[in-house]
Amino acid sequence: MAILVLGLILFIGVHSIRMVAAPWRAAQIERFGMQGWRAVYATLSLVGIVLTVYGYGLARRDPVAVWTPPFWMAHVTALLTAVAFIFLTAPYVRGNHFKRVLGHPFLCGVALWAFAHLLANGTLNAIVLFGVFLVWSLLDTRSERRRDREAGVVYPEATASRDALVVVIGLVGWAVFAFWLHGFLIGIRPLA
Repeated sequence: MAILVLGLILFIGVHSIRMVAAPWRAAQIERFGMQGWRAVYATLSLVGIVLTVYGYGLARRDPVAVWTPPFWMAHVTALLTAVAFIFLTAPYVRGNHFKRVLGHPFLCGVALWAFAHLLANGTLNAIVLFGVFLVWSLLDTRSERRRDREAGVVYPEATASRDALVVVIGLVGWAVFAFWLHGFLIGIRPLA
């Protein structure tokens, strides 16, 4: 569990710098340049995610059960995760209502993904992993929306055709992950 926690501290810590230490971040960018900052950021993020994945895998070998989710919760999780994939897609398609309404749909997607997985997993390692991502994404969403208000950000007009594109891409991505990649990468076939 210690490696999982270390990985989360590193990964979430790096991704929280703008939220908790924006002036320090700006000073580092000025000191090292944007490319240098991105190189350090990417390296620390990669190390954090590798430690998180490795630590979670180790913790799964000897799980500590906290609660047992009902069998049907996997279906609720699948549905919520499908919506999360739509939100995760929205920032990359210009002119959609998800971006216009949510402001930061990627973070909302992470929050929904984490919440959905908390519903279906009752082990301590899962609660730590998904709980940390849920809390972080909610706090970062709040921080980013406040920053948007202060900067007077106005999101572009949206169209139904762009919304449909977001939904189709998100659901295709979800289906590929749910039916194939989740089992291949994580070892659990959620819809089998």
